Amino acid sequence: MPTFPGVDYLRIDSLFSEQELLVRQTARQFVDERAVPLARDCFREARFPSELIPEMGRLGFFGANLEGYGCLGLNHVEYGLIMQELERADSGLRSFASVQGALVMYPILTYGSEEQKRRWLPRLQTGEAIGCFGLSEPGFGSNPAGMLSKARREGSDWILEGEKTWITNGSIADVALVWVRAEDGIRGFLVERGTPGFSSQEIHGKLSMRASVTSSLALHECRVPESAMLPGAKGLKAALSCLTQARYGIGWGVIGAAMDCYEAARSYTVLRKQFDGRPIASHQLVQEKLAWMITEITKAQLLALQVGRLKDQGKAEPAHVSMLKRNNAAISLECARLARDLAGANGIMDEYPAMRHMCNLETVKTYEGTDHIHALVIGERVTGIAAFK
Repeated sequence: MPTFPGVDYLRIDSLFSEQELLVRQTARQFVDERAVPLARDCFREARFPSELIPEMGRLGFFGANLEGYGCLGLNHVEYGLIMQELERADSGLRSFASVQGALVMYPILTYGSEEQKRRWLPRLQTGEAIGCFGLSEPGFGSNPAGMLSKARREGSDWILEGEKTWITNGSIADVALVWVRAEDGIRGFLVERGTPGFSSQEIHGKLSMRASVTSSLALHECRVPESAMLPGAKGLKAALSCLTQARYGIGWGVIGAAMDCYEAARSYTVLRKQFDGRPIASHQLVQEKLAWMITEITKAQLLALQVGRLKDQGKAEPAHVSMLKRNNAAISLECARLARDLAGANGIMDEYPAMRHMCNLETVKTYEGTDHIHALVIGERVTGIAAFK
């Protein structure tokens, strides 16, 4: 496989440190050599490339921006560059890493007990254990505060009851972090695979994110000990803080998908000849589309870099991340659509990446907060008035 040349119209590489460029190159080489060759077949077969998990763990991709317990402790820009390269292969690969690190490892590190941290974080970091995050319910996606799942005390244990859906990694996870309503508010519990009353079922028939495991979780009289509760996580704010971490990674990741689509379209139009024997890249309408793509990708890169720098300084707000996720997911989806268009009939073939990315990005634009929800988060930030209710 040829090495991906990168997309850097505005010399943004000059804004990265040597260490940041080295991290990106490590991830880029892994993606070129190991992930890209599998992407098409995994999408065809609706199969997650689980054979890559141990190698991703050895490279430190899981929880890369977390400190301790075997994690690399990279800065947030370095973490973002890893997510960018993973999604360049397929959104399913980045989604796995996002859930593992941002939605399972981060809350355990931030809100968990020392026993929970020692038990789970080293194994999650290496990929020996797989985690999932259970917040969305069949009736409550954009409104997690309306969740119906409940927890009640019974002696020294907790009994969990409810259902979660659209859970990435759900049916392959060794541990599920599920959020339920208890007497003192919304709480997070670590539920291990095999716990009586806990079951998972994979969702089939997807036309998007086919190389990702998506599941429903069921909790029926599921008994867990007090030690399963994350002691520091109380209220919906704790769960939403995890989503902010994941949304940040998505904001970087989708740039990778857009870059892959752009480079495929650029290369195709330079080589494809039509009408007078000249490459179609010589036509004005084609160049206008390529110009739009490279401009929007460049703006997305700068947005991601600035939010990353703010995050490293402890100054990034959830509303900043909402702008990052909303903008970058939207322009990446449009890049995929344009790349498909520029390849004509060939654009629908899975020999080319655009249609696969386009299908995936339809989901990425929706999950971890829809485009509309993030617009309202930004709206509240600039007006001081919440429009959610």
